[in-house]
Amino acid sequence: MAAELPAFALDDMAGNGHAFPAGQRTALCFVKEDCPTCNLVMPLIEALGDADELTVLAPGQTADGNRTLIERHGLTIPVLDDSTLKVSFAYDLETVPLLLMSDESGNEVDRVVGFDRAEWQAFFERHAPTVDVDWQSLPEWRPGCGSLTQDPIIADRLRAESENSPLRARRIEIAPADDVHEFLFDQGFTDGLPVVPPTAERVLRMLGGSRRDSQEVVATVPPNYAPATVEKVAINAVMAGCKPEHLRVVIAALEAVCNKVFNIHGVMATTMGATPVMIVNGPIRHELGMNMRLGALGQGNRAANSIGRALRLAVRNIGGARPGGTERSTLGNPMKFTMCFPEWEERSNWEPLHVERGFKAEDSVISIFAMTSGPTLCVDQSSLTARQLAGSFGLSMEASQHVHAHNASDAILVVCPEHVDTLARDDFSKDDVREQIQKVTARPLTDLVATDDIGGGIPADRVAAMPADRQSRPMPKFASKGNIHIVVAGSDAGKFSGVFHGWVGGEIGSIPVSVKIED
Repeated sequence: MAAELPAFALDDMAGNGHAFPAGQRTALCFVKEDCPTCNLVMPLIEALGDADELTVLAPGQTADGNRTLIERHGLTIPVLDDSTLKVSFAYDLETVPLLLMSDESGNEVDRVVGFDRAEWQAFFERHAPTVDVDWQSLPEWRPGCGSLTQDPIIADRLRAESENSPLRARRIEIAPADDVHEFLFDQGFTDGLPVVPPTAERVLRMLGGSRRDSQEVVATVPPNYAPATVEKVAINAVMAGCKPEHLRVVIAALEAVCNKVFNIHGVMATTMGATPVMIVNGPIRHELGMNMRLGALGQGNRAANSIGRALRLAVRNIGGARPGGTERSTLGNPMKFTMCFPEWEERSNWEPLHVERGFKAEDSVISIFAMTSGPTLCVDQSSLTARQLAGSFGLSMEASQHVHAHNASDAILVVCPEHVDTLARDDFSKDDVREQIQKVTARPLTDLVATDDIGGGIPADRVAAMPADRQSRPMPKFASKGNIHIVVAGSDAGKFSGVFHGWVGGEIGSIPVSVKIED
């Protein structure tokens, strides 16, 4: 059965309208002026115009090029202005010249691509036998040229404008005289720094980074409980400066923070200034070129910095968590711009974070923690044993929130390579480090009450009402060893590990969440 060709209406270069189907047999020849083969065949297309009961239309891909073709070859056939390339795109054009023959109803009955003398001669004999052509004066073969629709940037624009575009988000028109960056600031779409304008072309390229349908709902994002489609996540990933291959990480991160136990609404709304901290594990660290060595927690790595920023923009722009609205941080937090880094799994003999959390070593995983500050440095350049060093970690971590605040939160300990080596010499496991941290931070309740000189901690009258053995029982800094999360990152030089201090932990606060990163 003959395939029905897409209908269209285009003007020729004199402004006259032409519609297809035309109600009789029609020859369509798609051309562009800078293609030598198109120039070779233009006299043949002009000759087709002499055939009986045959309409000939030549859609050309640039207006200036069309005028040049008309003048160069003395054309009288209608050369149509397809400079928007929408018709060429609808015809899925890859190569020009493309010569099509249709019946009266617009169904394709024949086609030739490029120039092969034998094929073109046979085409003319089938459809225009009365047209006289000196075929022997023509070369046997010439390759065609790539259609302008194959240019990646143009193709993305055309996909975005097509009826089958995967984009459904509301489009905002900006006046030509307006500065798009200032417009985005004025509309509140940014985090205070410039963002990449999310044009349809850029969003389509971003969507290429995931196999998921653009309208699939990834999560429902508090506080507005708005549905976050893959497309909307991609828009925010564009604004954050992500590359398409980063999108699947951003999607997994948003799924993680929208898990009820993570409590992203509470994390963003608290006056303590909490924010998600993201740790990436597995093969994807290398695939994306993430930095886990020198300066791993800082600036300079596009993948880590833009992924972290994209998550925060998505929570802001989709969920509505904005400073001055539901976000009420007393001081704010620079980590609210971005905080994402990979673990240097290969630098220690320990199980990496994601394996500790139940995933396979070959899985790519993102883990999310609610943190209020960090990284604060634990400077220990003198410890010779693992026990000493782990004790130093503990005393550094005891200051989290307040030195009197015990059993309150989680913490992330980022161990630098030189400190890893000290711990490895004594065969200290991650659990050994946790044990020592809990040991050196254990304090009797009587040491955790407020005094005339030091506020904070447990009210003195509450402790006084407890049995004596309870008052003297040592309480470690963390409710359990499981609240201490240990990863490895950083430069081989420098005995400076880092600590992220957590927000309120457990069911009344936030519980860390890990999600496997899928394609």
